[in-house]
Amino acid sequence: MMKVLTKSRIWSMDKERFEMLVERAFEELPEEFKSKIENVHVVVEDLPDEYDMKGARIRNPYSLLGLYTGVPLNKRGPDYGVYPVIPDRIKLFRHNIERDCRNDVEVESRIREVLIHEVAHYFGMTDQEIRKAGY
Repeated sequence: MMKVLTKSRIWSMDKERFEMLVERAFEELPEEFKSKIENVHVVVEDLPDEYDMKGARIRNPYSLLGLYTGVPLNKRGPDYGVYPVIPDRIKLFRHNIERDCRNDVEVESRIREVLIHEVAHYFGMTDQEIRKAGY
């Protein structure tokens, strides 16, 4: 008889603490970047939904740690913002981030990495450019 082992989440933190760490990571972004970010909502969700997975072109909902949706800064034309625009959104997926971490220190570090990665998308960087920059 074959025994199947699955990676179970033994460790997790409460959502309020996770959200506080996200806020802290955002506040710790360098001022030169933070001052240029506007009309962006940063939200925490447990897992990506089908719409998120389609947008990210992935099939495994557990592989997505974060997602930026919106119009990147470098793609905005002169008419951008003339009419009301819905805010861009950065989503961090709590269960997926926690799943790869063993303690609070690792979660805090991973939140920072994922947030920087998604903020880089806001500024118009591609995944390849972000990886080359070390994120």
